[in-house]
Amino acid sequence: MDGNGGRRFISSGSPWEELAGYSRAVVDGDWVFVSGTVGVDLATMVMPESAAAQAEQAFDTIEAALVQVPARLADVVRVRVYVPDRADVVAVSGVVKRRLGAARPTNTTVCCPLAVEGAKVEIEVTARRPRTG
Repeated sequence: MDGNGGRRFISSGSPWEELAGYSRAVVDGDWVFVSGTVGVDLATMVMPESAAAQAEQAFDTIEAALVQVPARLADVVRVRVYVPDRADVVAVSGVVKRRLGAARPTNTTVCCPLAVEGAKVEIEVTARRPRTG
């Protein structure tokens, strides 16, 4: 074993990963657990204005982490969505449906405050890597 029980850690380079000491994603066997992801462009640290645009950006970051596994958004089996403003749920849900609809994952959406100022959505997913062979 490699000292971490065979787990592989994937980073996106976000400042929050460094601050709190976590990984963007953890691969454990066939499972991939992606941390809550806000809709900030990590290259520019710019956050779009709308909740829908932030959800798109969050999925871009999640997808980039899954590609390193390798896995795809189509491999997602569970999504959790956190939205501070209930009025944004419909717009964010539309993005979830478009980006994950084919996968038909389970979904929990919670309205609650978020830790990152200006964030209008935070998304986390669990995926199962495709079987090879």
